[in-house]
Amino acid sequence: VQLVESGGGLVQSGGSLRLSCAASGFAFALDSMGWYRQAPGKQRELVAVLSSGNTSTYADSVKGRFTVSRGNARNTVYLQMNSLNAEDTAVYYCWGRIFAGTYWGQGTQVTVSS
Repeated sequence: VQLVESGGGLVQSGGSLRLSCAASGFAFALDSMGWYRQAPGKQRELVAVLSSGNTSTYADSVKGRFTVSRGNARNTVYLQMNSLNAEDTAVYYCWGRIFAGTYWGQGTQVTVSS
């Protein structure tokens, strides 16, 4: 069972990145998937999550700039990030939930240069 992120990197302020996450080893589809992030010296925080029934939840700081979506392939999730700024610099973690269990990816670094 694992979640693997990709797509992080270095981008200039105002630019865009798209993160991808693929979960494997699950017998069933994850009912919720999404993204959290952790900046240096700060607690991990929710960025965007898609719950069962396709209900989305976004952090106020990313509303209107980030879009979370599920892929056609089972247990994939994406995060389209636009208008990035320095405050978005963090390690981004893929997150998934099924039944009573939650699962995390290893994280991918996103660095926004001003």
